[in-house]
Amino acid sequence: MNTDSMHNPPLIIGHRGASRDAPENTLASFRLAWEQGADGIEADFRLTADGRIVCMHDDTTGRTTGADVRISDTRLEELRRLDAGYRKGAVWSGTTMPTLDEVLAEVPRGTWFFIEIKSGPEIITPLEKALQVSDIAPERVRLLSFSAPLIKEFKQRLPEWRACWLCDYRHFVRNDAWFPSRADVLNTLLSSGADGLASANRVFLDQELVDTLKELGKEIHVWTVDRLSEAQHLRTMGVDSIMTNRPGWLRTRLQEP
Repeated sequence: MNTDSMHNPPLIIGHRGASRDAPENTLASFRLAWEQGADGIEADFRLTADGRIVCMHDDTTGRTTGADVRISDTRLEELRRLDAGYRKGAVWSGTTMPTLDEVLAEVPRGTWFFIEIKSGPEIITPLEKALQVSDIAPERVRLLSFSAPLIKEFKQRLPEWRACWLCDYRHFVRNDAWFPSRADVLNTLLSSGADGLASANRVFLDQELVDTLKELGKEIHVWTVDRLSEAQHLRTMGVDSIMTNRPGWLRTRLQEP
């Protein structure tokens, strides 16, 4: 890991923007996160039916817009007609779903942009084109995916940008074991060539794992942390970034004596 690229204390990254207060994955949410002093934003992206990259977490739009269509089967023009803000309250009504190009155009210089990819390898070519024509420096971008094969392909086809493997964990009471195991996590990181781990905040993520990742030169980013006690614990462990739905509140609380 390039130690100059990460900060101590950890970076505060707006998870889908300031999504506790504004409609997730919208320009309004990202702008609010930057206003609240976030070091950067995290956002989810998918490929539309006409090959455009749009900002949306779910594979369908029902949860956030009320009109349930599948992103991969729908053209951008149709998706733009959906109201991505009304479920958050009348004040946000009429908010539209942004494209990757639109988000890239607004990322403030010197901030960080965590791009979670929800589509498969078909998104890589348009993603590369969008990144290459943007003003954002490659070292300020992190590509994220739950797919280790996709991370491996990112590293082969987009060597200028760092990519981190997203991982959640499940505890099985019957045999008191976590899946994936610590060995599985480390093997996946090494075999995929990932630059780091983007981890769920679970008991599984402990000081030993963080220290091991650092010894391997890997970054460690944690999602989604909205409680002060959790953030304080992660800061003590030395993680590189904390993704939170409430970046302004969390930064203020972490700075209190």
